[in-house]
Amino acid sequence: MMEVSLIEAATWLLQQQDIGILCHQSPDGDTLGSGSALCRALRSLGKRAQVLCSDPIGKRFAFLFEGLEEQQFEPKAIVAVDVADEQLLGSLQPVYGGKIQLCIDHHPSNTHYAERWFVNPQASAACEVMYSLIPLLGVKIDIAIASDLYTGIATDTGCFQYINVTPRTFRIAAELLELGVPAPKINHAMFATKSRERLQLEREALNTVEYFRNGEIAVITLTRKMVKESGAADEDTDGIASIPRCIEGVHVGVTIKEKADDLVKVSLRAPQPYNASEICAKFGGGGHPGAAGCAIHCGVKEAKKQLVAAISQYLEEI
Repeated sequence: MMEVSLIEAATWLLQQQDIGILCHQSPDGDTLGSGSALCRALRSLGKRAQVLCSDPIGKRFAFLFEGLEEQQFEPKAIVAVDVADEQLLGSLQPVYGGKIQLCIDHHPSNTHYAERWFVNPQASAACEVMYSLIPLLGVKIDIAIASDLYTGIATDTGCFQYINVTPRTFRIAAELLELGVPAPKINHAMFATKSRERLQLEREALNTVEYFRNGEIAVITLTRKMVKESGAADEDTDGIASIPRCIEGVHVGVTIKEKADDLVKVSLRAPQPYNASEICAKFGGGGHPGAAGCAIHCGVKEAKKQLVAAISQYLEEI
């Protein structure tokens, strides 16, 4: 296992055929945008490439795969994009765990599980890294690739609101727009469009808000019953994690999503100077200072108790 430069990553990719591109479970715009952009680039070179994900791709992300018909082949080269840890591959982990030959990522919490990896923690999104990698393959970024990359950058920065945004992020976004990316259309689809089911779920979620430590911690709970009764799809739950962090006076916003009787998925959001990733690391998770996640093997009530205790201790220490 070794760290490689982007040039070395590109050189390796150029030597491969039949490439499987792995995205993380509960896919977001960055992992899907990175995957589709790289897939388009590789196919333009005459290679067979396919994006693989353990979970269904939500309808709002379907445009990222327009023109990318499914190809039938057994992957010989395995690449992971925007995947900080093999455990995030979901049902793909038993199949490809220990076999990933290249990882392209931007998470500081990346566990360096691949044979070779390139991780840039200063990049706002994996798509920002991909923006630099694709030209090294000798591929010109066209409007389809540019739209994929813009989607990943926009979604991972909260439409350029989060603390991971840098001057370079804006420069890249501007260059993508100059290539013809329909930014208003993408932004509307990603941030301003909600299904009726999502609105129903959001209303139910708001009724669960609890405050701790004099309002410094806000917790929202999504139970399986709530999701089922609202009729919401899994992708409808994505944006709810941003709600607690918007509440005045809240330092750490928590969203607990029940996945099974003894398993919850946790999303943490925190503004500067607080670090959500440091808190999630206590539970085997990680991410970015502003946004991180983890999984806890217990029920909702116990998970909430553990999280509030850990976050309270963290806030006390700093």
